[in-house]
Parts: sequence; C-alpha cells; structure tokens
Amino acid sequence: MATKAKKLKITLHHGLVNRKPNQRATAQTLGLRKIGQSVVREDTPAVRGMVNVLRHLVTVEEAD
Repeated sequence: MATKAKKLKITLHHGLVNRKPNQRATAQTLGLRKIGQSVVREDTPAVRGMVNVLRHLVTVEEAD
C-alpha cells in the first residue's frame, strides 16, 4: 500500500520588485507571480530548498 505524499501550500506575501534575480527566478519556477497567489507542490527536498530561498517572502503550510 502506497503512502500518501505530503504536499505544501506556498503563498507569496511580498512582491518581487527589487529582489535579487535568483529570488525572482525561484518564485517563477514555483509558479508564483502575484502577491496572495498560492500553489500546491509536493514536499520534496528540491521544493524545500526553493522555499528556503524565498523564506522571507512566502508562508508555507501543509495541504491535503
């Protein structure tokens, strides 16, 4: 029986204006463009690393 993969809900709370290019690119890779926009992604080490780059711009919570 397969276990259910955990998912993360990532919400952008601050704009990307005047941010470093790597932070803008990371937000784009996650699919975040507008303030208040949320995306649901699998909880993988790669996604955790991207969230770490944007930790001061986003909020993260577990999604079902």
